[in-house]
Amino acid sequence: MTSSRHDGDTWDLVSSVGATATMAAMARAIATRADPSLIDDPFAEPLVRAVGVDVLTQLAAGELPPNDLVDHVAIDGAKVRTKFYDEFFLDATNAGITQVVILASGLDSRAYRLPWRTGTVVYEVDQPQVIEFKTRTLAELGAAPTADRRVVAADLRDDWPTALRTAGFAPVRPTAWSAEGLLGYLQPEAQDRLLDTITELSASGSWVATESRPNPQPGDEDKTKEGLHRISDRWRAHGFNLDHARLRYFGERNEAAPYLTGRGWALNGISIRDLFAANNLPPLKDDGLRMGNVLYVSGTLSQTTM
Repeated sequence: MTSSRHDGDTWDLVSSVGATATMAAMARAIATRADPSLIDDPFAEPLVRAVGVDVLTQLAAGELPPNDLVDHVAIDGAKVRTKFYDEFFLDATNAGITQVVILASGLDSRAYRLPWRTGTVVYEVDQPQVIEFKTRTLAELGAAPTADRRVVAADLRDDWPTALRTAGFAPVRPTAWSAEGLLGYLQPEAQDRLLDTITELSASGSWVATESRPNPQPGDEDKTKEGLHRISDRWRAHGFNLDHARLRYFGERNEAAPYLTGRGWALNGISIRDLFAANNLPPLKDDGLRMGNVLYVSGTLSQTTM
């Protein structure tokens, strides 16, 4: 049984929160094969294979049908999420941003697969063992970054801004930030600190993209936990033991969108449900996980209020 999250806990790409990065890459591999017009991540499958979890490798490679393990919501969710952040970064760099920071980069391969404009510097921030694994694996595959990729081996609960500056980050230059699939795995106060730090490190004209989940209504979180337990049981039956409900921090928290707006960011948002519709995907049904109302938000900083 996976233990509950706590301060100072650690993980790798087969355990705890780290395993969710491998599962996200697995979903991207399936989605790439299913619909390359929406997502094209040629590195997702080989990265999952290198991690070495049999069932995830078989799914990523198409050797095992997704069936009930990876339903259309997860696959289509990978399509729209990846497309949203891909377009965010391309729009930001086309607007003249040359400094990019990907927080909790996991097995994200954008530094290797997006057509970055000449002169773009991409900083990837994650735990040292995750950064080392991805860098080594992609080098062994013969992959080369399409930007000036700089790794920042730091836990987001530690002094990552100092490590970021040491890698060459310049707070005086506008930055495009992403916090993709991250906030729900932070304690509420840690989420606020992260968003505050992003704002403090951002020059006017910076860009940001993340998800903003509405706070739960009474009974919502019990339904979410039940849904996550069902998902965990299905995976456990295939030999992959990960208790999804224990990975998240539940309870009230500041919603990311209004919190960032209060700090000077001008944001636009679209719900996952509407993204499914906009991309002609099957409607998103309510399965108790409250995914449909999650907003993908992005925008720019006009002024700081910290």
